[in-house]
Amino acid sequence: MSFLGKLAQARAELEAHHEDPWRNKVEAAVRDKDAISTAALLDLLRVPATTGTARRLAAVMRSLHFIPIKSRRLMPGGRAGNTVTRGWARPVREVKSSSAIRWPGVCMARYQHEKVER
Repeated sequence: MSFLGKLAQARAELEAHHEDPWRNKVEAAVRDKDAISTAALLDLLRVPATTGTARRLAAVMRSLHFIPIKSRRLMPGGRAGNTVTRGWARPVREVKSSSAIRWPGVCMARYQHEKVER
């Protein structure tokens, strides 16, 4: 095996070693689902609903390319009441990385020709 092959294998082993133990369970739970509530996932993992566990779950869900949402339809009877719960959904369109968005350049190019009068 070449040096680069050994390096790739070592990197894969290291990443597998540092992977969150919740990831496999969560990945199996969200397979074939478009949206799921945070409360349902925490119940599935059998952990208390605390800020720390929700943040850890958020890191796992983001690594699975889910986006955070607030929705009424994730709760039983949620459409009738005015309760909103948080959860996770698969993105409908491709998610762009924040480094690809260049806000200052866009703003400057858009308004460069206009004069600002005071």
